[in-house]
Amino acid sequence: MNDTAATEPVASHVKELAPVDAAPKKDANIWTQRLELFLRAMAIISMLNGLRYWAQVCGFGFAPPGGFEAQPIAWQTATVFFAVIDLVATVGLWLAAPWGAVIWLTSAVSMIVAEAFFPQIYDSGILVMLFEPVAITAYLTLAVFAAREQPQ
Repeated sequence: MNDTAATEPVASHVKELAPVDAAPKKDANIWTQRLELFLRAMAIISMLNGLRYWAQVCGFGFAPPGGFEAQPIAWQTATVFFAVIDLVATVGLWLAAPWGAVIWLTSAVSMIVAEAFFPQIYDSGILVMLFEPVAITAYLTLAVFAAREQPQ
């Protein structure tokens, strides 16, 4: 058996056990930093939306009159869908993972479609129809600029 590990000083192994440096890198591109900041902001908004939907499902805070069970099936289905997908998107957006942006875009487009084609489900159409397209456009713009900065 090789006893070289026993004779090496303990300090030589400290580098291997050091914690991960979570500080932003100084050499990161500015558009990439802006994209990450935008994704974090959208993660917070998505989390608040998801928690609002779960409050409706659980029957407190933003609960509709009569409770969750008294609502139409279409409303119940959409509420549970957005309660789950928004919180899943939150995790992915916060981690700046590609799948997080895909889930968030799916949620945003689904909300636009629900408001545009099924206005009887939710009545907050004007807010969604203004905010979601602006957020999607901002994300796509930042993603294009961040992609242009990357070395080829």
